[in-house]
Amino acid sequence: MSSPVKSASPSKVMASGRANSLTGNMTVPGDKSISHRALIMGALAVGETTITGLLLGEDVLRTAAAMAALGARVERGDKEPGTGLGPWRVWGRGIGGLTEPEDVLDMGNSGTGARLIAGVLAAYPFTSIMTGDASLRRRPMQRVIAPLSQTGARFMARAGGRLPMAVTGSPLMMPLMYESPVASAQVKSAVLLAGLHAPGATTVIEPAPTRDHTERMFRHFGVTVDSTLMPNGANKVRVVGQPELSGRAIVVPADPSSAAFPVVAALVVPGSHVTLRNVGINPLRTGLFDTLREMGADLVFKNRREEAGEPVADLEVRSSKLKGVTVPASRAPSMIDEYPILAVAAAFADGETRMDGLAELRVKESDRLSLMANGLTACGVTARAEGDSLIVRGGAQPRGHATIAVHLDHRIAMSFLVLGMASEKAVAVDDASAIATSFPDFVTLMNGLGAKLSDVPATDMPPVVV
Repeated sequence: MSSPVKSASPSKVMASGRANSLTGNMTVPGDKSISHRALIMGALAVGETTITGLLLGEDVLRTAAAMAALGARVERGDKEPGTGLGPWRVWGRGIGGLTEPEDVLDMGNSGTGARLIAGVLAAYPFTSIMTGDASLRRRPMQRVIAPLSQTGARFMARAGGRLPMAVTGSPLMMPLMYESPVASAQVKSAVLLAGLHAPGATTVIEPAPTRDHTERMFRHFGVTVDSTLMPNGANKVRVVGQPELSGRAIVVPADPSSAAFPVVAALVVPGSHVTLRNVGINPLRTGLFDTLREMGADLVFKNRREEAGEPVADLEVRSSKLKGVTVPASRAPSMIDEYPILAVAAAFADGETRMDGLAELRVKESDRLSLMANGLTACGVTARAEGDSLIVRGGAQPRGHATIAVHLDHRIAMSFLVLGMASEKAVAVDDASAIATSFPDFVTLMNGLGAKLSDVPATDMPPVVV
């Protein structure tokens, strides 16, 4: 496969002006988490796997390139007039059949791709080198290095377990019983993917249930996997290794993390009425929607159904008067990526919204906890980070009139562009190119609903940068 990843987009300032209303229908991109896993499982199966609705964001394209570099045959879907993008096709090598890459695996900005593929590489007795962009090279990999080292794999990384990282897989893969200190779907999935290659059963115990896309996809491919909720609230997942996998057809639902941005935009821009089609509503991913309803959001799931083992629905949302709430730490695993945009919703809600248990936000693409607190403050919102909590007091219309430094973080960029849609004055971000990581058509689709997003010279925007 020729590399599907374009060179990094040049940075560009983008402004978001106040919208009159947002109306219409939208289909957001395919689920990023499921897209990564579909490509990886297709490469580990024998025969052809077809993937419809694959996210075309840069993160997922990096995973596609990595699986091709490891010996799978990956073909991008063709653009057909009137029918959209055809399905991607992956011809896998089977469990144990991947081959040593000829070059460094560049994962770009994709923490999910890097950590999951590390789990796969741990099972192959050759050496691979992984790297990423400046943001990914700052993110900790020790959380997957620690358990994967127990299988017999060897890792060499920069201080703190950071990329670039060399992985030499185990010549004799051992099953593992691992009790994770963190509730992380990436850690769980890395260990389970390594366990697919080991004889016997591999078990992961996580302190709280996290998104279960890996387990659902395992079952879709015929892997024996079971989950048990323990009396103390921990989740025990067990997978039986060395299965014979055959290619499958996969339909990727629309990403609820991407849907979060137009949902919140429709809630805070007066007079809005938006329907989002085919959104994944996996119960371990709907924490944001549950929270918004508690805040008073007019948000309805319609046409519920199941596709390839994942529940989906159409989301209908209307502008609403929101109120502040306390979001418990126990909800964090089901909405960890959605806190930046929830903070924007909180800026328009009456009273105080307190979001607890957000330590994980400090080790995402950026320190999202600090960036949201500082950025909201620059836009005239009362907000502060307090330990691992974010507290936002809303009610008044945010002033806006600020340019936010997003630090290569796509979710920070989209969150502040949504804020600008209902602020008194425009809000800008210093680099909107990062949005292509997960939502390449964000600007086009949002403007189609009535948003006012535009590229502007930096000199035309406020000088405040946080």
